[in-house]
Amino acid sequence: MSSTKYKKDKEIIADYETQVKEIRNQLTRRESRDHATLGDIYTNNVIVRLTQISEDVIRLFKKSKEIGIQMHEELVKVTNELYTVMKTYHMYHTESIKKMKEKRQAKYSENKLKCTKARNDYLLNLAATNAVVAKYYIHDVSDMIDCCDLGYHASLARTFRTYLSAEYNLETSRHEGLDIIENAVDNLDSRSDKHKIMDMHNQVFCPPMRFEYLPHMGDEVCQVSAQQPVQTELLMRYHQLQSRLATLKIENEEVRKTLDATMQTLQDMLTVEDFDVSDAFQHSRSTESIKSVASESYMSKLNVAKRRANQQETETFYFSKFKEYLNGSNLIIKLQAKHDLLKQTLGEGERAECGTTRGRRNARTRIQDSGQPIPLVVESCIRYINLYGLQQQGIFRVPGSQVEVNDIKNSFERGEDPLIDDQNEQDINSVAGVLKLYFRGLENPLFPKERFLDFIATIKLESGAERAHHIQQIVVTLPRTVIIVMRYLFAFLNHLSQYSDENMMDAGNLAIVFGPTLLPTPDTLDQVACQAHVNEVIKTVILHHDNIFPDTKELPGPVYEKCMTGDQYCESPFSEPGALEETEPDAGTETQTSDEEGEGVEAVARFDYVGRSGRELSFKKGVVLQLFQRASHDWWEGRLNGTHGLVPHQYIVVKDRADSMSDNLSQKADSEASSGPLLEDKGSSKNDIPSPSDQSLDPTFGGVMGR
Repeated sequence: MSSTKYKKDKEIIADYETQVKEIRNQLTRRESRDHATLGDIYTNNVIVRLTQISEDVIRLFKKSKEIGIQMHEELVKVTNELYTVMKTYHMYHTESIKKMKEKRQAKYSENKLKCTKARNDYLLNLAATNAVVAKYYIHDVSDMIDCCDLGYHASLARTFRTYLSAEYNLETSRHEGLDIIENAVDNLDSRSDKHKIMDMHNQVFCPPMRFEYLPHMGDEVCQVSAQQPVQTELLMRYHQLQSRLATLKIENEEVRKTLDATMQTLQDMLTVEDFDVSDAFQHSRSTESIKSVASESYMSKLNVAKRRANQQETETFYFSKFKEYLNGSNLIIKLQAKHDLLKQTLGEGERAECGTTRGRRNARTRIQDSGQPIPLVVESCIRYINLYGLQQQGIFRVPGSQVEVNDIKNSFERGEDPLIDDQNEQDINSVAGVLKLYFRGLENPLFPKERFLDFIATIKLESGAERAHHIQQIVVTLPRTVIIVMRYLFAFLNHLSQYSDENMMDAGNLAIVFGPTLLPTPDTLDQVACQAHVNEVIKTVILHHDNIFPDTKELPGPVYEKCMTGDQYCESPFSEPGALEETEPDAGTETQTSDEEGEGVEAVARFDYVGRSGRELSFKKGVVLQLFQRASHDWWEGRLNGTHGLVPHQYIVVKDRADSMSDNLSQKADSEASSGPLLEDKGSSKNDIPSPSDQSLDPTFGGVMGR
């Protein structure tokens, strides 16, 4: 069966890739054909022509050289004749001068005539020689160069034009191939391809026939029986299904919104316009500049690795949410089918639905209108997360146990507080799920729907401070009770984001989780397109909550208190002499004497604890510690394996002792944890209880946080 399914999957994938392979093969064949044609042209045309041109040049040069040598010989002959005539003229002229003085006049005249003739021949030959030399250098040399060319440039031009024609045609063919790819890219459509695959394999994707009821051994009843005594059971089951469906639909809708937001994030990653590589082809004589362009471009290994890591992390989160959404929707479908059949069978679905919906609405209204500024469920869940969950990895993102979430939610709806007893080890993710579920189930979201566009408009501002200022202008117009709850919630979320190194939930991740719940997109708008803006608004409020919400002087009311403020520290009697006396003791707190300190009180560790400073002891769950005295409301001075240090009270259970010291100490510890305001330990997680050596105690701490 599995092998058959695998074969079908391979066939579907192969069909899906057919178009891509066809385009790739077509382009490969085109390029192969073009390169073969180009090789044939180069081999049988261009190279042959260049060889012929080389042979012609050598042959013409030899012939021109022969003519040039002949012309040189002619010039030598002419110059020799000129030299002979010149010497004859000089000789006759010399003789005519000598004989004119010695001999008779007749002989003188004869010699003078010869001298005159010789001079004339010399002048004529001189003119002829100059004319021949001038002709050689002015005309003959140029003509011989032309003979050496004799079509060389024309042949070379024809050859290179053949080369250019081949290259241009290759480039044209390449552009045509690129146009084919571009058209294929423009025509990419996931919806169309999906329909094509489903049409090609309609037998695989066509829903099967419905299962028919098969009666057993002549049983003629084919409907759900609602007669007594099963009618009461069916009615109870119907109400349970209805309540369960209402909760599941809200939760699945929240998952769907988160899924849409994550999909939008993935699409932003995958559709980023980083395909322009023009900068990588900018030519520069400096190799350093080329290297810097390549390293700073999107093709650098570092940038690619970062993008791939972010994309894979987002994909993992998307598929986890997609799986959660499918499982939830499948469960809803199954329960809805049972619900509808029971509704049809019982015939009283409308009345039951009205009663259940009214009961749930009354429960939420009772929580909202309980007369306290911060609803009990909000205050208690935040307190519990503050004490034990600030470092919980994936808090608000990792789902908790649905059974435990329902139990906690039902307790709050009954007016009880299931988280008031710190001895109950509730799952942190379930408590976080209850808090999200409360805000998700509000009839009116925390951010009013009518102000949605006003909040989204602030995204146009690039500066976070300006954006926070505009959000503050909108927030001040909201009702006082809403502002108080907002101030309390976002102060907590900001505090939680400070532990993002441990819990992996920075302001951006918290905004993705709470954005669809606190600032839902109206149905008239595109939820996918708006979700990124919603997340950015929530992120801005988390980061700039101090500037957005008024302080207690401007708006009295409960505020979220975190014990750890970064640069304020408790004065520890363990570090400075006399500091314990400066701490105002509570009534009934006994400071042990040195004799009692030597004996101490035994305590058992409830949880693992890692000290956050050198003054705090680290220990494992179940170990026995020796306690000497109370250093503050939350800390003991103690010893483990010979090492003295501070021990957090929330992580230990003091053992019973026969003497009164143990009773006083343990009773005092319990009374301090329960009699005061429930949020006086705010700011402490399972590893973050404020140490006396790390911060100072605020005497008004928790005073405004009463229930």
